[in-house]
Amino acid sequence: MQAPTIGGVRVRKGDGETVRLARGASLTDFAEKINVDAAALVQMLFSLGEMVTATESVDEATFELLGEELNYVVQIVSPEDEDRELLEGFDLEFGADEGDEDDLSYRPPVVTVMGHVDHGKTKLLDALRSANVVDKEAGGITQHIGAYQVATEVDGDERRITFIDTPGHEAFTAMRARGAQATDIAILVVAADDGVMPQTVEALNHAKAAGVPIVVAVNKVDKPEADPTKVRGQLTEYGLVPEEYGGDTMFVDVSAKSELNLDKLLEAVVLTADASLDLRANPDQDAQGLVIEAHLDRGRGPVATVLVQRGTLRVGDSIVAGAGHGRVRAMLDEHGNNIEEADPARPAMVLGLNAAPGAGQTFIVVEDDRMARQIAEKREARERAAMQAKRRVRRTLEDFMASMEKGESQELNLILKGDVSGSVEALEDSLAQIDVGDEVSLRVIDRGVGAITETNVDLAAASDAIIIGFNVRPQGKAGQMADKEGVEIRYYSVIYQAIEEIEAALKGLLKPEYEEASLGKAEIREIFRSSKAGNIAGCMVIEGTVRRNAKARVLRDGAVVADNLDLSSLKREKDDASEVREGFECGLVLKNFQDIKIGDVVESFEMREIPRG
Repeated sequence: MQAPTIGGVRVRKGDGETVRLARGASLTDFAEKINVDAAALVQMLFSLGEMVTATESVDEATFELLGEELNYVVQIVSPEDEDRELLEGFDLEFGADEGDEDDLSYRPPVVTVMGHVDHGKTKLLDALRSANVVDKEAGGITQHIGAYQVATEVDGDERRITFIDTPGHEAFTAMRARGAQATDIAILVVAADDGVMPQTVEALNHAKAAGVPIVVAVNKVDKPEADPTKVRGQLTEYGLVPEEYGGDTMFVDVSAKSELNLDKLLEAVVLTADASLDLRANPDQDAQGLVIEAHLDRGRGPVATVLVQRGTLRVGDSIVAGAGHGRVRAMLDEHGNNIEEADPARPAMVLGLNAAPGAGQTFIVVEDDRMARQIAEKREARERAAMQAKRRVRRTLEDFMASMEKGESQELNLILKGDVSGSVEALEDSLAQIDVGDEVSLRVIDRGVGAITETNVDLAAASDAIIIGFNVRPQGKAGQMADKEGVEIRYYSVIYQAIEEIEAALKGLLKPEYEEASLGKAEIREIFRSSKAGNIAGCMVIEGTVRRNAKARVLRDGAVVADNLDLSSLKREKDDASEVREGFECGLVLKNFQDIKIGDVVESFEMREIPRG
């Protein structure tokens, strides 16, 4: 039986079976899985209006298109599954405690503080750990994720709690979501004077999606206008019913400023953990966990803040963190003191990696440096392919023809550099959501952590890109080189300011839109012949104003007989006039149009630019 022809190409059809592909896979990868020639797939896509080479990374939408045509269900493997399959290849497993029940021991709860901007999250953490963070933040907004451990006494026992601080502005939704995924319990901070706000609901939804218990801290209760009862009522509508109303959510009235009831808040966290969670981990296996944050330090190189989830991380361990690898050279606690080991639920700053991993990526301790390097290289290659597929602009034949007709397309290329990976991610996610229509597009062609380098400037010069520096500056001669090459570098310390300016820049790339504004009408009462000027219309302005530098059209019995004309002359009696108002007579000559009749109406109008909203 002959294979069916699709789009002029003979390709064997499937029986609806599922084909699993890695993110960023190419047509060649797909062709191998379904046992056809990659060239046939290229030709087939071309006939469907898509131009793709056999080896370039392809996005999910293109694979779905192919799958529909060929009767295959294409499944793109999730990053988590990819990672698990990669580690299984090295006989490793992430996310499981080794040994049996006897090997597991209690670990402290990991708590994320969430809530609306300005409701006092950082102040609360501040009071809990007695170290001021707010003063160092631009505009009083927390820009980075940090992790800290505090101790409290419950029923005579000292209990430790690990806090993850997540940024409070809505631009950081991605970071906040990741914070919730690393968490056992969420503290939802609501200001007693403000009540439930949009980001309060957003944070609540993240916590619910992560399936974690919630403790509500009603902050600022010492303010005169505070109304904690109102907050309880509002949150009841969202499914958080206080214990005193017969529900199961603990509400604690606190004040970060006067340090009121902070011990009760910590106790509520411990009691919630004991009541609804089985927090145990094996401290004796090789360490595994999450990267909470990472940045480049001038003296120390890449520094990653990690949260150990199981096992114990020790100085000297071979570690893979995201696409970075290395040996743990030193570890610091949240106060900057050296520590030798970090047990489950302990945050630590790790030195010794060769590259800064992405926030939210996993880390795992492996046998030796060689294995660490191999896993890191495979992770990096996979990430790069996924990024290329994500950045590939779907280029159809219609797009190609349209851009040929229009000339060059309007595109803003950006290179993002930031001090920590979480901020760069949050900035990129926020920029991706800017929508100013189909006429202009925004492309992030490169992003990274650390100072702006000469390589960044080279790339910007080659691709007409703007460099966005978030809390970073140029390194070495990069600044001079940017001046020489004419590359623009914009510096920001608050994310939403960057988003606003880039949105304004995108709107600036839009071609101006104009609307017609009618100025006035004049009726032709008499026609004078002139050997020099041609036909002169003697008019009475019956509405508005007739202007010399405006456009004009001629209406006869309500129909347009001539449009988009220029006035070559406008006179009021014998003098030249720039405009003539309603109720006055004038003489006018229409450029390149002589066929005027008595009773015709000359309409004066201009095109005004519509400001972009």
